Amino acid sequence: MRFVLASNNAGKLSEFSELFHNTGLTVAPQRDFGVTDADETGLSFIENALIKARHASEATGLPAIADDSGLVVPALGGAPGIYSARYSGLGDSANNTKLLDEMKGLEAKDRAAFYVAVIAVVKSATDPMPTIAEGRWHGSIGLSPKGDGGFGYDPLFIPDGATATASEMAREDKQRVSHRAKALKALEPLLKQAR
Repeated sequence: MRFVLASNNAGKLSEFSELFHNTGLTVAPQRDFGVTDADETGLSFIENALIKARHASEATGLPAIADDSGLVVPALGGAPGIYSARYSGLGDSANNTKLLDEMKGLEAKDRAAFYVAVIAVVKSATDPMPTIAEGRWHGSIGLSPKGDGGFGYDPLFIPDGATATASEMAREDKQRVSHRAKALKALEPLLKQAR
């Protein structure tokens, strides 16, 4: 089954390509079809994933798959949340700096955080029964960035049970335990049922 992947984010495309490798699905990025990013006007990860999937499907006429993901820090009222990629408006490094500034003075118990990924699959732009899967990766926010792998908040995110940040993890290890990997694992049986 061929899907268009509703993302132009290079880091996400790389992760999704690896995650989809063993699923039997053929996934082509929306840029291959000249599709631009959708405006993320939803108020939740689910809404934004659906907006992106429907936009890509409408533009290409193909079934589409999209994710919306981000970092949730309960002590900050859920921020950066759905605004994770544009938290500072200035990119990953500035986003990390802003997050550290917002968390100054918080005790270790208040530095808990989790990544969330919601994957939405639509058979068409007007699919009334989209398939939705979610994955969460729990951890905490470190005091300073460490590592040069990954993207987003990975240099600050220390997974539960680990001492290294997500940026310091081997790529294969991250792919096995990340929020996207968990969402994809939850998605696989749902896709089989939906066929």
